[in-house]
Amino acid sequence: MAANEEDSALVKLELACSDLRTLLLSSAKLEKDLEEMEKKFDSIDEKLSTAAKRVAPLQSLAMAAKALETRINRAVSPALGLLHSFKLSESFQKKLIELSDKLSIEKNPRKRLKKLLKYVQCVDQLNEVINLISRDGEPVIQKLQEVVEFLSRTKATDQYRTQRLKETLITLKALYESEVDAMRFDGLLDEALLNLQDEFEIMLQQMKHQNIGEQQADEEADQTLVSDLGTEMEVQVLRRIAETLSASDCLDICIDIFVKVRYRRAAKALMRLNPDYLRTYTPEEIDEMQWQSLETSISLWIQHFELAVKTVFVSEKKLCKQVLGGLPEVLIWLECFVKIADKIMAVFFRFGEGVARSNREPQKLFKLLEMFDSLEKLKLEFTEIFEGESGADICIRFRELEKLLVHASSKVFWEFGLQIEGTSDFFAPPQDGSVPKLVRYAVNYLKYLTTETYSAPMAKVFRTEQMWKAGILSKPETDESLLKDAISNIMEALQRNIESKSPSYKDKILPHIFVMNTYWYIYMRSRNTELGKLIGEQYMKQKYKSAAEESAYMYQWRAWRPLVRLLEKEDSEEQDNGTKATAVVRGKLEAFFNSFDEISQRHARGYSIPDADLREQLREATVKLVVPVYSEFLNAHSKLLSGESYVSPESLKGLVGQVFNGTDRTSNGKPKRRDSKDTVPGRNSVSVEGELKNFRRSRSKSIDA
Repeated sequence: MAANEEDSALVKLELACSDLRTLLLSSAKLEKDLEEMEKKFDSIDEKLSTAAKRVAPLQSLAMAAKALETRINRAVSPALGLLHSFKLSESFQKKLIELSDKLSIEKNPRKRLKKLLKYVQCVDQLNEVINLISRDGEPVIQKLQEVVEFLSRTKATDQYRTQRLKETLITLKALYESEVDAMRFDGLLDEALLNLQDEFEIMLQQMKHQNIGEQQADEEADQTLVSDLGTEMEVQVLRRIAETLSASDCLDICIDIFVKVRYRRAAKALMRLNPDYLRTYTPEEIDEMQWQSLETSISLWIQHFELAVKTVFVSEKKLCKQVLGGLPEVLIWLECFVKIADKIMAVFFRFGEGVARSNREPQKLFKLLEMFDSLEKLKLEFTEIFEGESGADICIRFRELEKLLVHASSKVFWEFGLQIEGTSDFFAPPQDGSVPKLVRYAVNYLKYLTTETYSAPMAKVFRTEQMWKAGILSKPETDESLLKDAISNIMEALQRNIESKSPSYKDKILPHIFVMNTYWYIYMRSRNTELGKLIGEQYMKQKYKSAAEESAYMYQWRAWRPLVRLLEKEDSEEQDNGTKATAVVRGKLEAFFNSFDEISQRHARGYSIPDADLREQLREATVKLVVPVYSEFLNAHSKLLSGESYVSPESLKGLVGQVFNGTDRTSNGKPKRRDSKDTVPGRNSVSVEGELKNFRRSRSKSIDA
């Protein structure tokens, strides 16, 4: 087994030696091949050096050709682009013609708007291409001309190619010079822009304010309801047209069309309200108007002014922003809106200014306050609508009108007080002692002024005027205090007027009736009203009710007290004998009824107590004053008057009641004497007037006897 292993090892050793001999032979051969290759490389290197020397001129020519190619491409490529732009403009013009034909026959509004939008897009594309040609044409031709000159000068190409390039340059230059201006100003683009201007104007005219007249007719309508003037599609088309016209140097035309059309539309919407009163606006013309007509005009002005601001102008401003808000000039839409509103607002302003500058008649105060209050309520919204620098002039005029109304309202109020003071010298009091018209007018005037509708604006007028005089930093009084002081001044002027007129009566009773009637009227008409609450109910009682009651007492004292004195008992009556005493008693009764008849006639013809409640109180007081004394007189002299006809106390009470029956009068002013069934016991029923006649007749017979 060991022998086998040795044989195997020998075999392997022989094989290894054989491989080594083979490797040595291969190495010798490789060395020989390397030497041959080195010789070949040297030969190739020698050939390459020779070739490089021969190719070097060709390489320079290639580099020059590459540079020439680059220079030519820099001129030819833009020229090809310019030619492509001309082709595009031609295709867009054909498309415009097709769209224009379709627009002219399309009747469906919505489909027409879609086609019009495509038409606008095509105009934009054509305009963009023409602007591109106009912008790039001259630089392209200049570069191409430089290349032609270079080739001609350097002769870098053959003469045929250079000539062809020259002809192309001449053709392109002629095309550019002849076509570009025509395309921009005289061609299809110009016609398309004119069509867009027409479409722009037509669409703006079709956008109307809806239900303006109906809102005026329906007092319960919400006038602040603002509706869109156009659909979303219409607004989109108008906006695109405006942007296209602006991009085509037609912005001024676009604005002129917009302002002109929308001004007319807004004016026509307001004309549906029939504002004919706005034609009269100068102070002189307003002074000549009938008061009822002027009052109606002012009320309409207030309604129409509010409607114009809250409805018409809000809608117009919204449309301006929607259509013109996308233009490069950011605030151009605000300027357009102000131009639309300016002329209309000027008409409203001049009427308001005319009213404020017209004659300051007392009844105008309430309308002036209504105007002022309406402007105050609109002030915040007005300044928001007419915002920015463009609306500054309109806002200034708005504030100036407010100032005029404040000044006019204050002047009317204080001049009314002066007029009350002045009438004391020129107008006599009523002959019957009734309430003067001036007092009735003044009290109702002040009552109306202190209602919720007018008290707040009147107080604001006083506060505003006080701030003007004292300065903004001054501490103003409260509105209630300002109004109370002003009203109190008028009331005091009214009181001085009454006191100055009462002594002018020749009759001694009439001054008391006059003062009683007047102060009672002031108190009764003021209590439980806003006027009474403002002045103070307790103050009204102390000032006016007490004065009326005092005058009522003096009236009774002057008118009825002398009548009662005629029946008072005298000491001489007890000493007279029976016949003489009877004559004295009958004489007193005769004098009593004569005086009573005289008082009745004076009340019927010369005295007036118009207030029913006051008459009733006076009647009761007079009955309590006269009837008990008369009854006592009859009872005291019943023996002397036995068998005689005389007026019973109940009948006398009825007669006193008739004196104060202010409505039950005959045509000649005498009070009607209703028949009384109150008779002296034992006598037949006779009338009150009959009793007086019977009494006088029996008295006459007694005198004759």
